[in-house]
Amino acid sequence: MPGAKRVLVLGSTGSIGTQALEVCAQSEELELVGLSAERSWEALVAQARAHCVERIALGDEHAAARAAEAWTDGRVLAGAEGLVTLVLESGAELVLNALVGSAGLGPTVATLGEGIDLALANKESLVVGGELVTALAEATGARIVPVDSEHTALHQLLAGQPPGAATRLIITASGGPFRGRVRAELEDVTVAEALAHPTWAMGGKITIDSATLMNKGLELMEAHHLFGVPYERIDVVVHPQSLVHGLIQMADGAMLAHLGPPDMRIAISYALHGGESAPLDITPLDLPSVGELTFEAVDLDAFPCLRLACEAAREGGTAPCILNAANEIAVHAFLAGRLRFLEIPEVIERTLSELGSEPVHSFESLYEADRQARALAGDAVARLG
Repeated sequence: MPGAKRVLVLGSTGSIGTQALEVCAQSEELELVGLSAERSWEALVAQARAHCVERIALGDEHAAARAAEAWTDGRVLAGAEGLVTLVLESGAELVLNALVGSAGLGPTVATLGEGIDLALANKESLVVGGELVTALAEATGARIVPVDSEHTALHQLLAGQPPGAATRLIITASGGPFRGRVRAELEDVTVAEALAHPTWAMGGKITIDSATLMNKGLELMEAHHLFGVPYERIDVVVHPQSLVHGLIQMADGAMLAHLGPPDMRIAISYALHGGESAPLDITPLDLPSVGELTFEAVDLDAFPCLRLACEAAREGGTAPCILNAANEIAVHAFLAGRLRFLEIPEVIERTLSELGSEPVHSFESLYEADRQARALAGDAVARLG
């Protein structure tokens, strides 16, 4: 496709990745040049064949070896270094980072370090890397465009607004499967119940983050770094219909809202097209049939993960990195049946309390904080279990 934008999709077998491939297939402006996954080598090889890419990478080296045996039409890269090599050698003009967890930080740094524009679905890159990531983008001139319904909404609402016109950002939350329950009613919830999100179809880790509302804490940190807005001017409100994705409060008292169907392809397409709206085969909202839109305050007693995230965000330094690492360990333990739902925030709080927060001088200091937090959180899981 002459003149098409060359796109690399990291995490192409996940929910965001597969929808991104769908968006790319429908657009003559986008050309896929590489794909990656963690372990799903069969699905990745099938995608590579379907989209005629020449390079793929798998984070798991055993899976990469299997893929190399099955697919001889291009190059198979392996491990964390392979992901970085894929970024550097693919010739991509835009990298969509849809990896899950802190494993996405390395490819984010490699992308921005090369001055390549980044469509960012990996929350942890900004949660963990924060100021270092945004400073790197500024130094190389690379753009970061969010791939998230809430941040896409804010990005569009803020576009063209003069400095100081917007005084507050508001992120909406569906409330997850346990909206309306008090803390006592969450003592014995099951994994299956926590995975039953009322609106969005997502991967396991992200869905549990939605059930605990940790995802809103991570999104709050993202908004802070993406838009340069202080934490005290960013709010979270529960909006169960999931049709208003973000709002901004204007200096004159007016409020602007972004509405749209709960379809991630809108945010994905917006990012892949460089922060511009492109035609999509999606049925628009029919407001009379919607009927009503409601909003509620967040119950921080029932959902302490959001409180912990807000506290870590304001603490700064390595605290957000520690929070994120402890959360990943606790969520995976819950999914494996080794931890109860309300013990997720308990593991996070214990880890934050024990490690405290240190200044961040380099990415190496973040990697070390991540390592220590994972070890301590693992110990906490073992004690609770």
